[in-house]
Amino acid sequence: MLQHKRNTLSVALAAAMLLGATVAHAQSTDAASPQDPDAPADTAQTQAEKQAKTLETVTVTGIRAAIESSIDTKKESTSIVESISAEDIGKLPDISIAESIARLPGLAAQRVAGRAQVISVRGLSPDFSTTLLNGRELVSTGDNRSVEFDQYPSELMSGVTVYKTPDAALVGQGLSGTLDMRTVRPLDFDKPVFAISARGQRNSLGSAANADGDGKRINASYIDQYFGGTLGLAIGFSHSDIPIQEEQTGLYEPWQVQPRAGVPAGTFVTDGAKALRRTGYIRRNAAMATVQFRPINEWTSTVDIFHTSAMQEDTANQFEANFNYNGNNVTQEWTPTVNGNGTLTGGSLTNAYPLVRGMYNKREDSIDAVGWNNEIKIGQANVTADLSWSKSHRDEVNLENNLQLLPNPQFDTLQLNFPKSGFATIDPGRDYSNPGALFLANTIYGSGYGKTPNIVDELKGFKVNVNLPAPGAVDGFFSDFDIGAHYGDREKTKHQPEGNINLGAQGVTTIAPDLQYGLVDLSFAGAGYIPSWNVPGAVGRYMTFAPNEEASFLVAKAWTVNEDITTGWLRANIDTTWGSIPVRGNIGVQVQDTDQSSSSNYWDASQPAGQNVRPYENGKTYTDWLPSLNLAFMLPHDQTLRFAAARQLARARLDQLRASFEFGISSSTGIPGGSGGNPELDPWIANAFDISYEKYFSGTKGYVSAAAFYKDLRSYIYTQSRTFDFSQFIAQMPPDQQALVTTNLGQFSAPFNGEGGKLKGLELTASLPLDLFWESMEGFGFIASASFFDSNIKIRDPESASSVGNEDISLPGLSDEVYNLTAYYEKHGFGARLSQRMRSDYIGEIGNFAGNRTLRYVEGENQLDAQLSYTFETGRFDGVTLLFQASNLTDEAYRTYAGTKDRPLENIEWGRTYLLGMSYKF
Repeated sequence: MLQHKRNTLSVALAAAMLLGATVAHAQSTDAASPQDPDAPADTAQTQAEKQAKTLETVTVTGIRAAIESSIDTKKESTSIVESISAEDIGKLPDISIAESIARLPGLAAQRVAGRAQVISVRGLSPDFSTTLLNGRELVSTGDNRSVEFDQYPSELMSGVTVYKTPDAALVGQGLSGTLDMRTVRPLDFDKPVFAISARGQRNSLGSAANADGDGKRINASYIDQYFGGTLGLAIGFSHSDIPIQEEQTGLYEPWQVQPRAGVPAGTFVTDGAKALRRTGYIRRNAAMATVQFRPINEWTSTVDIFHTSAMQEDTANQFEANFNYNGNNVTQEWTPTVNGNGTLTGGSLTNAYPLVRGMYNKREDSIDAVGWNNEIKIGQANVTADLSWSKSHRDEVNLENNLQLLPNPQFDTLQLNFPKSGFATIDPGRDYSNPGALFLANTIYGSGYGKTPNIVDELKGFKVNVNLPAPGAVDGFFSDFDIGAHYGDREKTKHQPEGNINLGAQGVTTIAPDLQYGLVDLSFAGAGYIPSWNVPGAVGRYMTFAPNEEASFLVAKAWTVNEDITTGWLRANIDTTWGSIPVRGNIGVQVQDTDQSSSSNYWDASQPAGQNVRPYENGKTYTDWLPSLNLAFMLPHDQTLRFAAARQLARARLDQLRASFEFGISSSTGIPGGSGGNPELDPWIANAFDISYEKYFSGTKGYVSAAAFYKDLRSYIYTQSRTFDFSQFIAQMPPDQQALVTTNLGQFSAPFNGEGGKLKGLELTASLPLDLFWESMEGFGFIASASFFDSNIKIRDPESASSVGNEDISLPGLSDEVYNLTAYYEKHGFGARLSQRMRSDYIGEIGNFAGNRTLRYVEGENQLDAQLSYTFETGRFDGVTLLFQASNLTDEAYRTYAGTKDRPLENIEWGRTYLLGMSYKF
């Protein structure tokens, strides 16, 4: 079915491209007409003529205004870019800005907790792109650099531009792309604007445990100008309270060939399964403020302030069974079903001893960003100076309770089914709905375990750029030059205290009624009803929890990474004519000097008690030269042919640069060994080439384009095991311990720079209002894109071997095919939009139980969203908009699997989301 939809979209897009070409041909027959807006003479229009022409056009608002603004950004850029802009003040066309970004050609989203959160650009994982806010690089709340876009409310953004090709003056550029989120500039408006909106939200899964399925969003924005337009102010506030409702089944990894009683030899088996209902909420408050001061035309000073803080609290109410061990040395017997691929697909299991678990998570995030920009004209020079600072905090608490039927072990017989798609089923023979029969006890997983990770990320930067007119010797080819520099200082620190959650003095106990929330329905997985309860309340009343970082297996989980990056550039801007063809663009070079270092601790078992924790620091410096070229040939009839070439760079993941180090000596061989991070990593480097053809219609009403790119990655970073000299660590051991060492050389498993490869892609796009072809279709239009990617890069990731195996895998984040289709109608105040986004299977990045990044095969997705609105354009309700939105209409699941789809890992459904609201703007 999915393949059929992909083929349908491909045919539709091809038809749109052909239709656009037909119209382009028809327009070319009238090219001699002086009134033809596509005639080449347009390129020589004076600014006054353009303004006059603008005044004569019909003003459009809403969806069409946003589309035309985005097309204008794409058309006027000297780089190959994609863009989205707000439909109106305080509103973007999707529930989150991440979902809007994911609809752009060549981009795709990975959902986390039901929300589009991280973005892949051109088939590469978020590691390869960089995110900016008003042109300034951002901190992140995760272990890595990649930004979680759902932390940035769409209502406070005026738009996003994605640079697919860099230029020398673009600071913070990524290897796959650079995403620049923008807030409004108040002096771009000629009058005050006030907008407010409120929406109620409902999740189709409804209420469960102590959480309902309802939520709300409230937003307000205000823009004004003072003192004759010399001072501008823009402020905005956004509050959201979003329910978390999730149904999930999961199977243990790895799927492996292991002997099990009753299972045929050579069968791939899993060691356990779980079914859960997750409930909770995410509450986020965000605010922005921009002050612009322009006392004279030669000076504009702008201050940007942004703050967002969020709290997420959820509990997974979980039924779980281990298929290999029940904690009582009683053999578990299978009556299995096995498919033709040698995979266990279910059956009957006796002597299982299931658990009922409460898995609690509380996460608090905050991000603050401040920027001060000054644009000054001094003679013929335009000077820009920009000062920026951003900082993020993340504090998290993870707790678990484990309950079983007592007083004696009460074994159960489970009826199991593990389908390729849909929920696995775990049908028990016993009743697990009575909280009075379930006891906190020391199960095979202990009585509980907890973690309290926290991350702090701080980034300071200063940039200066001077734009000078081209001297007479090159005037006519180069219009002007940019020369500038940027200094960035970043420090990221992570701590992750952990520890057992042990039973208190009362010993084995039930959980009191005042801590109970009620029963949760797991019938979607065949497990019936189970209790839900206040997990932190149970830990506080019945258990002891003292997380620490001093245990031998924990000391290396704390680390700090520092980066000092000095960037300089020279860019020559091109505005000339080659023959009869106008040419715009730039050529230049950027140089980056990087000083990176990291500090952490490692456990030295050879030292006396109390002296086992030892510090470790490492790092390196390197310099990279990044030349770039962008050319845009302005062909007749509003056609543009673009070519770009650049050397692109992406710095290593921050968690890969950590100095975390685990070290030991084999007691039998005397050979050292270890694992950890690598502060000596070089960045990813690629030589990239792009070509793009674009045809525009009626100025910026519509366009079709075809773009191709090729990237030659000179290196790739992935975990490897290499021979390593442990001399510096052995030298710190006591002499009697050193005598047991037979060699200083051993194997060290860590991220290393390895062989790269090729990545190529094709992106087809059409954005067309249908009244370009049929006047009677005024108001109707569509935006469609199809992207195809291919790479010969293969990697191995030992840290993810339990889910992706020990064989070569493709690039994380790479879907071979990505499709987007939006159909819309807008006229007389009424607006409707239906959007579909699809991507094929890919390898995604998730956080595992240990809190580390791991890779998993993710099944392709096909998500459908809709929006209806009506805006009153006259009368007493003028400016009021009524809005209805529905997200994930088909209730698309998120599925992961281990190598082949008959070995599923997770099946997660978050339900449909409905929003009903009203906004007012004047």
